[in-house]
Order: sequence, then C-alpha cells, then structure tokens
Amino acid sequence: MDEKDLLAERFQADRTHLKAVAYRMLGSLSEAEDAVQEAWLKLSRSDISEVQNLSGWLTTVVGRLCLDMLRSRSSRREDPLEYYVPDPLVRGPEGATRDPEEEALLTDSVGLALLVVLETLGPAERLAFVLHDMFAVSFDEIAPIVDRTPAATRQLASRARRRVQSAAPAPAPDLTRQRQVVDAFMAASKAGDFEGLLAVLDPDVVLRADGGKVPALSKLIRGAEAVVRQALTFAPYRREYRNVLVNGAPGIVSFVDGGRLGGLMGFTIVDDRIVEIQIIADPERLETLGVPGLEG
Repeated sequence: MDEKDLLAERFQADRTHLKAVAYRMLGSLSEAEDAVQEAWLKLSRSDISEVQNLSGWLTTVVGRLCLDMLRSRSSRREDPLEYYVPDPLVRGPEGATRDPEEEALLTDSVGLALLVVLETLGPAERLAFVLHDMFAVSFDEIAPIVDRTPAATRQLASRARRRVQSAAPAPAPDLTRQRQVVDAFMAASKAGDFEGLLAVLDPDVVLRADGGKVPALSKLIRGAEAVVRQALTFAPYRREYRNVLVNGAPGIVSFVDGGRLGGLMGFTIVDDRIVEIQIIADPERLETLGVPGLEG
C-alpha cells in the first residue's frame, strides 16, 4: 500500500466523524458531504509530515470549510429563517437507513429542535459551540479559525450555549413513551378530537412548516389551540401515514390522495407533551431525503 492509499485509509477512518461535525455545522446532508469531500482534497494536496494529530487537523479543516459555507449562505439567504427546517436523518421505526454512514450518524443524533436553534446563531458562534461543546475541541484550536483570541472564542461559545439552553428543549429519553404521545396526537387528529389534541400538546407548543419552493406551505404557529386548529384543518387530506424516526425521535411521513407523499413531521416531546413539531412540506425536497415509503 503506497502513501496515498494509506492517507485515503486514514481519512476514511475519520469520515463519519467529519460528516457529523459538518452536519451539525450546516444542517444540510448534501452540504456536509461537500465539506467532507473538500477536506479530502485539501488533505491530499497538503504536506502533513509535521501534523501530530491528523483527526484534530481534519476536524479544524472541516470547521473552517463549514464556516466559509455558512458565511456565504448568510449573504445570499432569501427564504425566511423562521420557517426553515434543517435536513433530517430519517429511518423506519425498526430498520436501518440505506446509508451506513448516516446510520452511524444516528447513533449520536442531534434533534431537529436543536438544529433549528443552531440556524439562528451567527457563523462564528455556531462554530465555537459545535466544535467545543459537541466535539471537545479546545478554544486554543478554534480561535485561529474564527480569527479571535481564545478568550473571545470562549465568549462566542458561551453566548451560543445560553441561546441553545433557553430555546432548545431537551426531549424525553423514553422512545416508547414518545411514540405513544405521537400516536395519541395522530389518533386525535384523525378523529377530529379537539380536547384529545390539547391533552398531548404543551400550551406553548411551536409548529414550524417548511414549504421550501412552495411558500404557501410555510408557516410558524405558536400555542396549543392554534396548532390544534391547524391539525384539524389538514387531517382530512392525510389519507395514510407511516411511523419513522426523525433524528432518533418519533416522526411520521404522511401520504395524501394517490399515495403521494404529503409531508414529514418530527416531534419534540418533554414531560409527555409535544413542545415542537417540525414539518417539511416541500415535495421536491422530500424527494431528496431518502424518506422510507417513497419506493412504493
């Protein structure tokens, strides 16, 4: 095995870790893959003879690439951020994803509610928080990436942490109980049971629907009664649904007339109440997410 093959093998060993970093930084599976591929190109062109910790070096390379991508995205973003739902990791309730790499990501999945909050952070704040709090990269290593001192970088992470702690609810750990709550929500929705829906919703529940290229489908709804009205409005159009896991938490894919995929819903549940519902309703985007059931 020559030097290039050895380098490729070493990079492959870190690939899932690097994609996990990029996914949390970008909230996009395709952009995360692009960042990882660019990191490989940079590695293959670099002299790493004096690099003592290649995994750490690659992590900071991916961080820098993601930072640049976030800054570029911020300068050209046109869609309202309040409606945006990041790419989910979706699998059947008892099966694996078709992508072993994504299956590995799911073993340490991050919830959609947290990814939504990360989207509200500035690029440098997000980098400092993700690398330090999620992957234990030191502030001394992060500081050169964001062109700040370690102390200033620590402050970036601290601000981001406060935002996350105040805005991202911690879901209940019991997956079986979470599924029971979602099942109760769907049954009450189908039955038109207003009180039954209220019983499983937190009073301050937030529903976010991302219609993407279909802006009329995008909306942000706050409060249990408003979410109940929304659920009852759309229940007659939802002919069938299937249980899935969305970033490791209970979710559903719904189908409308003709078996057409109508939407993907992810739920965040705290103390047996639904506190957030994230919906992707853009048909074109749904086609790209590998949602179970699309194969017919």
